[in-house]
Amino acid sequence: MTSCSPMNVSTEAHPLRHVAIIMDGNNRWATERGLAGLAGHRAGVERVRDTLEAARRHNVEVITLFAFSSENWCRPPAEVRGLMSLFDTYLRSQVTQLIKQDTRLLVIGRRDRLSPRMCKLIEDSERRTATGSRTLVLAVDYGGRWDVAQAAQSLARRVQQGELAPDDIDEASLSAEISLSDLPPPDLCIRTAGEQRISNFLLWQLAYSELYFAPCYWPDFDQSAFDRAVADYRSRQRRFGGRIVSSAHEEQSV
Repeated sequence: MTSCSPMNVSTEAHPLRHVAIIMDGNNRWATERGLAGLAGHRAGVERVRDTLEAARRHNVEVITLFAFSSENWCRPPAEVRGLMSLFDTYLRSQVTQLIKQDTRLLVIGRRDRLSPRMCKLIEDSERRTATGSRTLVLAVDYGGRWDVAQAAQSLARRVQQGELAPDDIDEASLSAEISLSDLPPPDLCIRTAGEQRISNFLLWQLAYSELYFAPCYWPDFDQSAFDRAVADYRSRQRRFGGRIVSSAHEEQSV
């Protein structure tokens, strides 16, 4: 059995490079206003613009949005069609703006269940924005369990082909096959609408992320709400399984 010595972690504030967001509450927002559910999703699209602007103010490099989960296919067909239509409209209307904002678009998730037309639009949008210094990630037909499973399948194929020995598989090799492997892991994960769970979102990547649960619905999550989430994050101590060393050199347990 190997021993593990305590790791000293500086109390210096950690940078906020990557924020992941579970955009929840669109339907409830619409229902409370006597509107169709799709109206809530339309209002939610407007908050994406606010979020990107707030992220730029805070010098956040990456924003990842949970746009459509693998479980969302179980929603009523009319709602699914409406969500896909909104996604199509967003890509067509916002890519030019993303280019002006020096932001590249990256879409993660399965594509085999999307239409060929949608796949082509995604590929074109990613190509046109590829040189951006900041990154907007949209998780579409995405699930955290699927992500881990597809990474395991990729490693299994390499073992089958003789490129990799089973004993060589470790956290680093699996991480290299997981979505967003070329980006810093999320520092902060925000979920709106008061729900306190991550709902199969970035299960591997969120291992050490700070979690923030906003009480408002996503269509009400404006720049000031983003600022509050960042302020809360800045007030925390991130230990990453280690210990905090105070100015008096006293160790505080995790």
